[in-house]
This record gives sequence, C-alpha cells and structure tokens, in this order.
Amino acid sequence: MIRVGQKFIEARKEKGLTLEEVARATKIRVSFLQALEKGDYKSLPSSAYIAGFVKNYAAFLGLPEKETVALFKREFDEREYLGVLPKGFEKHEEMNLSRFRLRQTSLIVSLIFIVLIGYIGFQYRFAFLNPPLEVTAPTEGQIVTQDVIVVGKTDANATIVINDSSVAVDQDGNFRKNVTLFPGKSIIKIKAANRFGKEAIIDRHVVVESD
Repeated sequence: MIRVGQKFIEARKEKGLTLEEVARATKIRVSFLQALEKGDYKSLPSSAYIAGFVKNYAAFLGLPEKETVALFKREFDEREYLGVLPKGFEKHEEMNLSRFRLRQTSLIVSLIFIVLIGYIGFQYRFAFLNPPLEVTAPTEGQIVTQDVIVVGKTDANATIVINDSSVAVDQDGNFRKNVTLFPGKSIIKIKAANRFGKEAIIDRHVVVESD
C-alpha cells in the first residue's frame, strides 16, 4: 500500500522543492515534515496537529486533499500513537489530569462548605439577632375604640405576647389579636421572643375613645 509519506516525497521532488522551502511556505517545521514523510507520527505533537499538517502539506503540493487524508487515516492508528508517546509526555499529561481533578474536587468541597455554613448561619441567625417584629395596626398615636385589633408580622418560630397575653402566629409569621382597652391614653406592648431568648419589643401609644 502506498503511504502518505511516499506521496509527499514524490510530489515534493517532482516540484523540485527542498524540505526547507516547503517549511518556509507552509510554516510547518522541517522536523515535522520529515516525520510526515517517514510516517514517524510519534515524533509529532498530537493527532489533531498531524491531521492539520497532512491537509496543509497535501494542499501545498497540489495533492487531492480528501484522498490524501483518507489514506492517512487508513495507515494512522491513534491508539498505537497514544501508546508510544514518550514516557515523559505521558507523565506530564497524567500530572495535568491529576491537578485538574484535584482542583475540581477542591472547588466542589469549597462550594459544599460554603453552602453548609450559609445554611447553618441562616438556621441559627436569631441566636445572635433579635427576631423581626412589625406592627401594622394600630399605628403610633392612633385614636381607637376600646376593642382594638393588633396586627403584625414576625418570624414563624417566634412567640408573640401582647399585653401579657400569648398570641398565635401562623406559618408565615403573621399574627392578629383583639385587645380590650380602657378609655384614655393607653400603651399596647407587643413582644416577640425566639427560642434563643432574643426579644424584640414595640410599644404602641394609642388614645382610646369610649363607645
């Protein structure tokens, strides 16, 4: 079977070209051209480069590109090529692969650690902070009747006490309580407490009108 390298040699000599002249025109090193003509593929950098060199060399010499590449593929065994790589090159590739895997593993572990810390911090944030407390009704200084409705929002796990009476909190942290007051100026004390003993207190000063 005619080899690609043989075709290259014959076509080059027919054109009266030296390897140096071909190298200057194609920008392919003389040593690589020599390896192509000898079929010494293990001396070339990689299979992807080899295919590119074959195409460029064939095009420069005026050889049919598709036929030349097909001939090259029939004689080129990539598995054998990979099997005869220099040991130093194999070790270098293995080291790069090991480093990549180590970096990838380190990145994954770091991300898991960050997510875990964030989750723990979110779950126990109220161990260091007072629970949120918002009272939407009544407003400060509002004139109200003796039966006033206190409405607000807190953390769903917090306990609400209004004027010493416990109030139920729904799953969204909302609470609502009917409070009976005496006529005149009055203070409604709303306290939110969590299981860590942190508290938030809002006093609403209102004016109660008699019915």
